[in-house]
Amino acid sequence: MRKAGVAALVPGLVAFVLLLAFGLAGGALAKEAAPAADDPVLERRVMAVAAKLRCLQCQNQSIAESDAPLAIDLRNQMREQMRQGKSERDVVDFLLARYGDFVLLRPPLKPVTVLLWTGPILLFIAGLIALFYQSRRPRAAPEVELSETEHARALRLLRAGSGRKP
Repeated sequence: MRKAGVAALVPGLVAFVLLLAFGLAGGALAKEAAPAADDPVLERRVMAVAAKLRCLQCQNQSIAESDAPLAIDLRNQMREQMRQGKSERDVVDFLLARYGDFVLLRPPLKPVTVLLWTGPILLFIAGLIALFYQSRRPRAAPEVELSETEHARALRLLRAGSGRKP
């Protein structure tokens, strides 16, 4: 009788241990908040510039949105440069000199970047042209093999419709 009582506790004990383990694991995955400037005006300036720059690690987010370590480092570097009195333009120029036009979320229109700006439009137009020509192309009916009886019946029907005798 004693063993049955202990066996009844095992599922509850297993569930408790699992909940405890998963609960503690959540705290281990928590990240420390990114440092912000003491001055809210400076922080707004940093985030405004960071919103225009691409995270080089994520590539699909701005530096302001990204939590990647590189984005945090770049925001800290921008914050420090602005604390030293550099303008937003100076900070952007520094990053452009270091990483090139790729760091900009909206790269300027240059001969090198023309395809980046016009590529999606050209692909869309090419797709429309291909769709137009595809829809205008006549479709061939699939050939169907007739059995001898079907062939003879079709001939009879054709001759009957034309007024000739079979």
